[in-house]
Amino acid sequence: MPLDLAFDDPASDVLLDPAAGVRRSVLPGGVRLLTQTDRSVRSATVGLWLPVGSRDERPEHAGSTHVLEHLLFKGTSRRSALDIAAAFDEVGGDSNAVTAKEHTLYYGRVRSADLPMAVDVLTDMITSSLLEEEALATEREVILEELAMAEDDPQDVGYETFLADVLGPDTPIGRPVGGTAETVTALGIEQVRTHFREHYRPENLVVTAVGDLDHHELAAWITQGLRRGGWDLAEGALPRRRPLRDAVLAGGPALGAGEVAALAPHRLDRPAEQNHIYLGGTGISAVDEDRHALSVLMSVLGGGMSSRLFQNIREQRGLAYSVYSFSAGYRDAGLFGLYAACRPARTAQVVELLAAELAMMGERGVDEDEMRRALGQITGSFALGLEDTSSRMGRLGTIELVHGRYSGVDETLARIGRVTAAEVQELAARLSASFSTRVDVGPAA
Repeated sequence: MPLDLAFDDPASDVLLDPAAGVRRSVLPGGVRLLTQTDRSVRSATVGLWLPVGSRDERPEHAGSTHVLEHLLFKGTSRRSALDIAAAFDEVGGDSNAVTAKEHTLYYGRVRSADLPMAVDVLTDMITSSLLEEEALATEREVILEELAMAEDDPQDVGYETFLADVLGPDTPIGRPVGGTAETVTALGIEQVRTHFREHYRPENLVVTAVGDLDHHELAAWITQGLRRGGWDLAEGALPRRRPLRDAVLAGGPALGAGEVAALAPHRLDRPAEQNHIYLGGTGISAVDEDRHALSVLMSVLGGGMSSRLFQNIREQRGLAYSVYSFSAGYRDAGLFGLYAACRPARTAQVVELLAAELAMMGERGVDEDEMRRALGQITGSFALGLEDTSSRMGRLGTIELVHGRYSGVDETLARIGRVTAAEVQELAARLSASFSTRVDVGPAA
């Protein structure tokens, strides 16, 4: 059976990768469970994923996904906020959550003997949180401090502004994940509860876990925990597949690298010694076939100390201390960017050099040594990044929520290894003709 068929069969209980111990099941209620059993460790990481992020919010609920993530740690009908925190602290484990544009994740890492506790606490949180007005009032202040902290960081504010300008500041995907101070202040508890009722449902839930565990035992603990929390786990219910959305990209008109000097920056004045420059435009989605070529391109262009940007702008010319390239991909949209921080008087020269390096790659390609270094960097960091249970848990979640097809580590590494210099050059040429956005954060001119 092809490995991707398991994702199309709602009744599947499939050993996706016998050699790696990866199994996928659909539990009662449409809950999806993916695990990787690894008996070489004595711990396990479990994550509960909801395919809902900031882009799924109604405009009047902006920021509610992030606020809800915070509130789920503030107490349930069975546990106080202290009980939730102490449950992991007293066994030496840890627990946290992440809100992103397209998903929310709650996770815990514990000794394998404490996995039943971790599952019980996390399922209690996502089914039975009290979501009280008093907790919202307190946590709102914490979130406002979090937003203020980001505003004080020129790199944070520059990156978020760059994403919004490329993706569209007034579109769901372009809005900041945490909302704004204004939207968070205006958010009421009923809006948060509405968001919770709409999205926290069994057919949306994906559970991934890696470590010293038994798949079927974990399935039983999850089912028990969700039922205890009052979720209706109807037998035969189907998981809900997130449909692909229409791409919403709102950067300015595309400019070639030679025209970048004329691109007016979105300037954010900040008292600082350096100007933080973000330059780029629309890229490719997280499911685009060119995503592996993009990884190689980003490595050659600005992925390390041997990269072109680092060598030219920092090592040879001494114009910046920090310089790199980056990309972000979503299911239906993507962007690419180049970053450098320099003294204000050097800004024009640095912007020109950033654009020129990408254009040169599109015109002349990459050489064998660059390809070898990039492929080694990517495959090595990918393999090393999967040494712990938390990163492998995250990979299983991404496979289910984004790709819908399982690929083993060896298959993924082999696909990266097949990227050619011609593919990298062609993609570089496309991106170098796609500059649309520049954000500068620093002292006023």
